Amino acid sequence: MKGRIFDIQRFSIHDGPGIRTTVFFKGCPLRCLWCGNPESISPYPSLSYVPERCIACGQCVKACQRGAVSTDAAGKAVVDRQRCNACGDCVPRCDPKALEMVGREAGVEEVLAVVLRDREYYAASGGGLTLSGGDPLLQPDFASALLYAARVEGLHCCMETAGHAEWEVVDSLRPLVDLWLYDFKETDSQRHWKYTSVPNTQILANLRRLHAAGSRILLRCPMIPQHNARQEHLDGIVALTRELPKLVGVEVLPYYDLWRGKLKRFGLESRLPESVKPPDRATVDSWIVHLRERGVPIVR
Repeated sequence: MKGRIFDIQRFSIHDGPGIRTTVFFKGCPLRCLWCGNPESISPYPSLSYVPERCIACGQCVKACQRGAVSTDAAGKAVVDRQRCNACGDCVPRCDPKALEMVGREAGVEEVLAVVLRDREYYAASGGGLTLSGGDPLLQPDFASALLYAARVEGLHCCMETAGHAEWEVVDSLRPLVDLWLYDFKETDSQRHWKYTSVPNTQILANLRRLHAAGSRILLRCPMIPQHNARQEHLDGIVALTRELPKLVGVEVLPYYDLWRGKLKRFGLESRLPESVKPPDRATVDSWIVHLRERGVPIVR
C-alpha cells in the first residue's frame, strides 16, 4: 500500500495533543484563499523553483525535453509553467537544488518507520501520529492502512481534515481515529463556496454524523480578517457548539501569511488581497472572549 505525501514533520506540537509526527498528504478538494500549504493542493508531484539558489549553470535547460525551462538575461533559469508537466527531469541536474520535486509516493512501512523513531516522546507527552495535508480523506485506503499500522503499535492517532468527502469514506476511517481535528472555515454556505470553492453542506453533515457516532472532535476555526473574521461567523460557531455539546473544544487559528512566499516557488498566484494581514493579539483575544462569554469551550 502506497500513498502520496509531501512531508513528514517530526516534533509537531500544533497538530493534536503532545509531541507528534505529522504526515502531510498530497491533494486537497478545497481551494481556500488562504491555504497555508499551497504545495499540497495538487495530488501530483509539484516542481518547486527558488530563483535565489540558481547559479546560472544552464543544466536544467539541457535536461528539459519540453522546452519549459529557459534562461533570463543573467543566465538564471525561468520556468514556463504552461509547458512544464512536472516530470522532474531537470531536478537531478540542479546541484544547488534551486529546482526540487515536492511530493512522492511512500509506503506504509516506510512512513511508519519514521513515525516510530519518536515513540518515547509520544508516551511521555501523550502524543502520537497525525495525518494532515492536503486532506487525507482523498486517499482513504492509504490513510486507513497507515492508521491501522499505527494503532497496532499503540499510537494515538489524529486526523486533520476539512471533512469534504462522502460519509462512507469518513465512516470507514472513524474507528481508527482517536481525535478528529475538524476544520470549520465558514458558517455561511455561499461564503464558504466563495472562499474555498466548495459549499459547506457535506462538511457540516459529516461533522454532525461524526458527533452522533461518539467520535472525539476538536473544531479548528481559521479566522481570516476581511473574510470570515466577523461576528456572524463567530455566532455561527457558538450555535454549532451548542448543537454539538460533546465536542472536545474549539481552537481559534489566527490567519498568518507565511504561505505567500511559497506561491512563487510553485508558479501559483494568490487570490487573497495583499491588504489582508495577520491580526494583532488584541483582536485574537477579542474573538476568544466573544466565544467564551457564550459558553464555547476554547482550546489553546
